[in-house]
Amino acid sequence: MPALRILIADDNPVVRAGLAALLATAEDLDVTAQAADGREALNLTRLHRPDVVLLDVRMPGVDGISALPHLVRLAPVLMLTYSTESEVVREALLLGAGGYLVHGEFTPDDLIRAIHDTHAGRAHFTPTAADALLAELRASSQTQPVVAQSSQRLVNHVAYGLSSREEEVMDLIASGMNNQQIAAACFISEKTVKNHINRIFAKLQTTTRSEAIARWLGTARPGVTGHG
Repeated sequence: MPALRILIADDNPVVRAGLAALLATAEDLDVTAQAADGREALNLTRLHRPDVVLLDVRMPGVDGISALPHLVRLAPVLMLTYSTESEVVREALLLGAGGYLVHGEFTPDDLIRAIHDTHAGRAHFTPTAADALLAELRASSQTQPVVAQSSQRLVNHVAYGLSSREEEVMDLIASGMNNQQIAAACFISEKTVKNHINRIFAKLQTTTRSEAIARWLGTARPGVTGHG
């Protein structure tokens, strides 16, 4: 198999050089280009067509978040940054990032594995990024009355009988996450996520994610005694 072509986008030349040297030790990875800001990253991505882009968040000129929606149309993007703010993590994922790694929280082997995961469409997060994402989701839910009302959550808990883990998974489903992202956020396998979802669907008496979300958020109720 040919080596995966990697583009590194980071305004710090020391970081770029370090990452390039690290990835050079992997026979199946090839750093084909380096960029100092989002605009250069976009131009070089169009030119070199890398298999994966490693993207920093904060860069002068066009930053990573601004460049992200344009880059993901051309190649899978793995955020690789010092930024740990929950809203930044959430925005990066909403804009199409395939994963989010925080410097200092991964080994060389972790990075290489994350690059392959991103190329294969599997989500990958380091602990701080996963924690920040969950914190942002919980904070967002508090601004949405349908989700946040404790009485509604109590009704859901009593009516549907979901376990605490199933409730957590259902909240992530309602936030728009796919199975891979849920698995990464909860530090469980995709198979376990699927098992949770199957049990959730059975308890909510639904067959689709959209129907389950509607019932969980209180916008629909099954016409069965004891369920609403």
